[in-house]
Amino acid sequence: MPSLAIGTEQDMIDPNSVNADFEMFRPEPQDRAPTVMQVLPALHSGGVERGTVDVARALVLAGWNAVVVSAGGPMSYELAQVGATHVTLPVGAKNPLRWWQNYRHLVDIARFHDVDIIHARSRMPAWIAWRASRERQVPLVTTFHGRYGDSNPLKKMHNSVMSRGDRVIAISNYIAGEVVRRYAVGENQLRVIPRGIDLEMFDPDRVSADRMIRLASAWNLPDGVPVIMLPGRITRWKGHELLVDALTRLGDQPFCCVIVGPYRSKTRYKQHLEDYIAERGLLSKVHLVGASNDMPAAYKLADVVVSASLDPEPFGRVIVEAQAMGRPVVASNHGGAAESMIHESTGWLVEPDDADSLVSGIRRALAMSAQERIRLSVTAMTHARRHFSRDVMCARTLVVYCELLPNPPKLI
Repeated sequence: MPSLAIGTEQDMIDPNSVNADFEMFRPEPQDRAPTVMQVLPALHSGGVERGTVDVARALVLAGWNAVVVSAGGPMSYELAQVGATHVTLPVGAKNPLRWWQNYRHLVDIARFHDVDIIHARSRMPAWIAWRASRERQVPLVTTFHGRYGDSNPLKKMHNSVMSRGDRVIAISNYIAGEVVRRYAVGENQLRVIPRGIDLEMFDPDRVSADRMIRLASAWNLPDGVPVIMLPGRITRWKGHELLVDALTRLGDQPFCCVIVGPYRSKTRYKQHLEDYIAERGLLSKVHLVGASNDMPAAYKLADVVVSASLDPEPFGRVIVEAQAMGRPVVASNHGGAAESMIHESTGWLVEPDDADSLVSGIRRALAMSAQERIRLSVTAMTHARRHFSRDVMCARTLVVYCELLPNPPKLI
């Protein structure tokens, strides 16, 4: 299981004692409310964006001020709904001609909103945020959302800005280990906060039969046939071809496989994948259904959820969402995936990039009796709720902010 903090400061708050009651962070009426400014490239879709909105919501619920700076996008409306302030600025621009201008604008924004903490969530914005934090003399928090490639010294230097935060957050122990190994971040500086999910959304009791019927009809799922699902972007490293190879080993086992996820600019790989499926005679059993706007219903339709990533997942959001929905998971045994599930209790961890190992895990999931499936479902939901709540993730992030404030709220 993830260790929820790394650090040896005597006055550090134990994150394991933090619950999701944001009232504990509320300033006294006579005290000034702190302001946190989060900085990221844009607000389209993705884990970084979702985490930004979730933390902004938590700040507002705690009586703090939340400011987000980005180039904008559909999720900026969610910020307005939760009471946060969004300022449009292309801080992710890679054109050097924009860097100085963006830096001066960011300093002005921080001054105007009297910002107490700057939180950078991506590398290019982090360079600008780091300089702005030093000019404004306010602490900087950075979050490593992934394992950034550093195949040459220039890339490693570019990535290194994420290690310059007064606090550096890693989204899993796997990422924390990489950060320590590659950037020599000290234990007093580093905090591990696993990403969290909205447990009200990913609650099987809230998914109606009508939603499932509509989705099953849209995907033309056959009645009474086990559903194997691989959710995730259509990109090579997610292991779609590996799953197809594993499925050819299922023999007479009836199944329907749905590959759920957007492909955006990966149209060539999508075509290659469709050809790969056809070459193996699985066109009638494996379907690329595109992105879904109702993932809770999608998970509930699945008999087993697969995460076959060839490279280590930084965290493994799909694995946590599936467990929250009570679905058995078969996942590659590396990276954050190995931390986010319990082998043989909430699913099966299998050898990465090994079709035989993957099909063995799928067979075990499909062979479960009704009683075994119920037992696994209860264990998986309990595990997800105990360790991967969105609100607990946000509360632990606020704890990090409190560590950096000169006069933090007195937590109850």
